[in-house]
Amino acid sequence: MIKRVKTKCIYVGDVPVGGDSPITVQSMTNTITADIESTVSQILELERHGCHIIRAAVNNREDALAINQIKKRTHIPFIADIQFDYRLGIQAVENGCDCLRINPGNIGSERKVREIVDCCKEYEVPIRIGVNSGSLSRKIIDKYGGVNTDSLVESAIDQLDMLEKLNFYNTKISIKSSDVNTMIDSYIKLSKKVDYPLHLGVTEAGPMMKSTVKSSIGIGSLLRMGIGDTLRVSITGNPVDEVVIGREILKSLSILNEGIDLISCPTCSRTKINLIELVEKAEMKLDQIDKNASIAIMGCPVNGPGEAREADLGIACGDGFGVIFKKGKIIKRVKEEELLDALLKEVELL
Repeated sequence: MIKRVKTKCIYVGDVPVGGDSPITVQSMTNTITADIESTVSQILELERHGCHIIRAAVNNREDALAINQIKKRTHIPFIADIQFDYRLGIQAVENGCDCLRINPGNIGSERKVREIVDCCKEYEVPIRIGVNSGSLSRKIIDKYGGVNTDSLVESAIDQLDMLEKLNFYNTKISIKSSDVNTMIDSYIKLSKKVDYPLHLGVTEAGPMMKSTVKSSIGIGSLLRMGIGDTLRVSITGNPVDEVVIGREILKSLSILNEGIDLISCPTCSRTKINLIELVEKAEMKLDQIDKNASIAIMGCPVNGPGEAREADLGIACGDGFGVIFKKGKIIKRVKEEELLDALLKEVELL
């Protein structure tokens, strides 16, 4: 059982973040926010795959005005991502966003930061401080000799102090790096200094495979230490994949116990059927089933039901046939061509 590092609990819309609340999975739209139809369509698709909170870039007044209509047609909290222009932050809040993601340091003068803070107080909207290599001041970079753990953490503390001086505490923090070691070390150091909720992520992690590896190591390592209250996997690609991988990271650590956990062996010369094709077809079918269960598809009797005996249900394949087992006990023998259908029928009976 992983013991969470205790943090404050804030609310993004109706979703709690921090404290004892469940760790949430986020993503970010890649549509033009003002294109309401496209943005709504993408958010609804992300919802279907288990996204808990969505973020979108607000680059102009049209984007800010669109939030009201987007919120009416979607069901998860909406975070407005603001860069530089404090007026867009205020417009986003007034049009219904559930959280602002800003770097107070790049908003400008204290007056501008105060105006955003006052607006967020009025509407009870939290702020996520987003720190990364691009948000560090020249002063901090020079002080620590570049972008590193010390400079990232000090920047986050400086941004936090700016809000606390304005008596604003409805805050969560991200402190991201594209370097996994720097990202891990920065969150560990920050978590010892603050009790605000932490949003985890490896920024600019790259395309699917590279991002999956970097994010699993970076986010997974911190979660295993009990650090982190919400997360986003950053992928150059379809945002849906960010949600799927984020949920799989949580499931692999037994933090999330929702949906089918598919277990399968990597195949070897003992495998006598096309296990790869069988697993691919099973994955597509099982993703459509709303049950919480572990399902094993193993290539031979060596790996299953022996190694997979703890699975709720599974297949162990032979030469032209397979056996279906339940909690390690064989319940039936099935021809190869009937294996998937037989497995799916048993899953429905769980």
